[in-house]
Amino acid sequence: MSDLLIAGARILGATSADILVRDGVVAQVSTTGPIDRPGSTEVIDADGLAVLPGFVDLHTHLREPGREDTETVATGSAAAAAGGFTAVLAMANTDPVTDTAEAAVHILDLGRAAGLVDVQPVGAVTKRLAGDELAELGLMARSRARVTVFSDDGRCVADARIMRRALEYIRAFGGVVSQHSQDPRLADGTACCHEGEVSGRLGLPGWPAVAESTVIARDAMLARHTGSRVHVAHVSTAEGVDVLRWAKAQGVAITAEVTPHHLALDVDLVRDYDPVHKVNPPLRPQGDVEALREALADGTIDAVATDHAPHARHDKEHAFVDAAFGMLGLETAFSVVHDVMVRSGRMGLSDLVERMSVAPARIARLDTHGRPVAVGEPANLVLVDPDASVTVDRDASHSLSRNNPWHGRTFTGAVHATILRGRVTALGGRAHAGEQEDRS
Repeated sequence: MSDLLIAGARILGATSADILVRDGVVAQVSTTGPIDRPGSTEVIDADGLAVLPGFVDLHTHLREPGREDTETVATGSAAAAAGGFTAVLAMANTDPVTDTAEAAVHILDLGRAAGLVDVQPVGAVTKRLAGDELAELGLMARSRARVTVFSDDGRCVADARIMRRALEYIRAFGGVVSQHSQDPRLADGTACCHEGEVSGRLGLPGWPAVAESTVIARDAMLARHTGSRVHVAHVSTAEGVDVLRWAKAQGVAITAEVTPHHLALDVDLVRDYDPVHKVNPPLRPQGDVEALREALADGTIDAVATDHAPHARHDKEHAFVDAAFGMLGLETAFSVVHDVMVRSGRMGLSDLVERMSVAPARIARLDTHGRPVAVGEPANLVLVDPDASVTVDRDASHSLSRNNPWHGRTFTGAVHATILRGRVTALGGRAHAGEQEDRS
């Protein structure tokens, strides 16, 4: 691997520096003058760009195995690299489900073969996501995949006894359960629109806020009882935020994520019945959106996660109630969050780094990600242009799917390059092919 010189980047958008990367590690940082560049050194002219720790996505659906017509680990990895991510956590609701050590290792190996981001498998909490019997939690944790995050995402672990047992089990190895907080008795599988004025007018099955907040409250109490960690996936309501604040004030080991789409879109978009806006949990009223923005800014919500959910056209192009849940998010996450949260003045760029890199890496125990841009640290980095305008074109996506709610919208803030262990994996919005080294 040749050396890489990042010339003139602003570290966290502040101090201008030359950064030399050698053997996948930051070897030199100079803020006082240019670093000598041997002829074999690859150079990125980063004048006007900010260099940040690479982003980490706690919540990605890569669809392989089972639905390779909508996404593969390789195409999802390319989308992630183009979006500035150096690590993604691949959710377990594939076919077959990632509920065994062998299945987890298979996902890990597919990610390494793609070689664009670190793909860390998420293990199922229960066998087949059925909710009634624990999956091989310990075996997955002890496997070569070293699974630390477990989730039945797409379904709630609704049985309190099963959830308690899972939390007790993972405590031994420092794992965390990422919960899809949806009480199925309050919001069943047909619920597809926030329960309120819009769902009533449109005649759509309602998904009430209380179906989320009650599960968060229950799981907070179980986490406190067991002394274990629980993570709230895609929190979407002001009620949920209130419960999180209470639980954190009590010292509960609880963390939470919010998606870019729940920060930027609201339920009024559903009025046109466009299924691109059908997502689970559903888009909420503007009051909830504002509560989520405030909670992300003040740290009540720890992380941004995309919930990247690719779907084939034939699964989306139905009547709203029958269409598949989910939307794309990997390639647009930085631009959306930067525009909504940083450019608006709600957060600084360093806060964005905390929510999109440092905190997600800490929650998932990914020790080589979310690290400072400093000598001796792994060179898992992203270069962004905070002032560049980007207009989203769904047809330019690396994803195999096109269910992109941002198509045609313009944001301020663009990813310029992504670097994984010193190797450029994406440049100018396009991923570079390559295979990772063997790290078994």
